[in-house]
Amino acid sequence: MKSKQSLFNKITQIALPLMTISVQVAIALKLPQWGLIINMLAQPFWIYSAWKSYKQAGQIGLLITTLVVTVIIGLGIINYWVKF
Repeated sequence: MKSKQSLFNKITQIALPLMTISVQVAIALKLPQWGLIINMLAQPFWIYSAWKSYKQAGQIGLLITTLVVTVIIGLGIINYWVKF
């Protein structure tokens, strides 16, 4: 179990900066709808990292912020992608 957890930690350390930078590039290229999709794909890694920070260092603010941002991104995706 430890090796799988270490592998996920390594994937998280690569995925977070790559996806976060990709979001910024998408926004800079005037493609915010795709930035939202990429950002939502990054959120599981952010939530995992925030959870680990909360469990290891008591960083509850980071966890709450990450969860709220996830909801906001979801609302943005609905705004851009769902036609009413």
